[in-house]
Amino acid sequence: MTAPKPVSRPDKASLWQQLKLFRHDILSSQPARLYRAWMAEFRTPFFRSYLCNDPALVTRILVERPDDFPKSNRIGEGLRPLLGNSVFVTNGAVWKRQRRIIDPAFEGGRLRDTFPAMVAAGQGAVARLSPGVTEVEEDMSHVAADVIFRTLFSLPIEHEVASAVFHEFRAYQRSQPLLNLAAFLPLPSWVPRFHRRSTKRSAAVIRGLIARLCEMRAAEIRAGTAPDDLATKIMTTPDPVTGDRFTTEEMIDQVAIFFLAGHETSASALSWALYLLALYPNLQDRVAAEAATLDETPDFASLARLKFTRDVFRETLRLYPPVPMMVRQNTCPEEMRDRKIAPGAQMVLSPWHLHRHERIWPQPDAFDPDRWQREENRACMRDAYMPFSAGPRVCTGAGFAMVEGPLLLAMLIKTWRFERVAGPDPVPVAHLTVRAKDGIWLSLSRR
Repeated sequence: MTAPKPVSRPDKASLWQQLKLFRHDILSSQPARLYRAWMAEFRTPFFRSYLCNDPALVTRILVERPDDFPKSNRIGEGLRPLLGNSVFVTNGAVWKRQRRIIDPAFEGGRLRDTFPAMVAAGQGAVARLSPGVTEVEEDMSHVAADVIFRTLFSLPIEHEVASAVFHEFRAYQRSQPLLNLAAFLPLPSWVPRFHRRSTKRSAAVIRGLIARLCEMRAAEIRAGTAPDDLATKIMTTPDPVTGDRFTTEEMIDQVAIFFLAGHETSASALSWALYLLALYPNLQDRVAAEAATLDETPDFASLARLKFTRDVFRETLRLYPPVPMMVRQNTCPEEMRDRKIAPGAQMVLSPWHLHRHERIWPQPDAFDPDRWQREENRACMRDAYMPFSAGPRVCTGAGFAMVEGPLLLAMLIKTWRFERVAGPDPVPVAHLTVRAKDGIWLSLSRR
């Protein structure tokens, strides 16, 4: 059985049809030929876009010359009400300063420090589940949010403010498409950005709640009573170049992206992983066998025993990369695969297509965790796998995610068996991340 993917649109569609499809769902608006193409050009009256599936072009843009290909402001238009001027949307000197302050909080040694909080969140998730049919995206959003609040602010999801952020974010997540209309039009800065009223309201509520958390933590830091967690680390780390620290407003922007990236992406990946394991009970049993070796409260060293579980998580990220596309803008004239590209073009890098590319991966739509241990796939893994982006802008939390994902998956599978529910397969769509159109419904029973 292969992993479900959206029904691709016909190879030809009018501009108006494309705009409607993009607005509805960016994944189902893609033509089938893009899973075979090395490069594709899209023209609009206002700009040109180029999808780059050639690994050499991806390396040029993300790794070799990232300063010549900054993040496109078009992709940030839809996210700015929530993210403000966070590290996810900035470029140049501003972005470099932000990363100099943020990166030390996610260095290897800190992962060991945050591990007990991940375990506590996993134990809470295992306890909350009950036998019967459940919508696992909601369950995984809950546990992923719990991990973020415990590791960032030392607060369980049950805390009043943490709980309010989580529930408000659920409304925001479903109202905000990955791209909004402003991404397609050449608008001056004073023109409204076509955000839904509900989206702006939810973003304002979330930022207000985050502000409360940041102000509380700033007071604890001044009093010398702050816990040694990620928020304290980030708020007390000076820029090694200028000596400046984040202001409260800057910290609100960064916490917003930590919550979005750390909670939304993890929830997406865990939900699809559970669905795929429900499709393949024999593979789920292999995960359960590894999970059975874990203590009731696992320690950091036990991660080394979750080799197959880690490969399941990797394979899920290949088939359902939480962030399906990223957009850069070229600042210099370029030549790519014999095409002359003028400055200002939108360079689309798509893990969604690259990870399922028919000319790169053997059986690209198959769920095959064992491929990660086969020599024939080494080149694919090196050249065509980027669930966390690549180069200097690789996701700061990539290491965090690769600890959290396999750990939570093992803890859930150790206690619960997940089985497919009769009916249509879930259809992946792009909201803020790759989610299922009508949720992922699975049947749970105790092992």
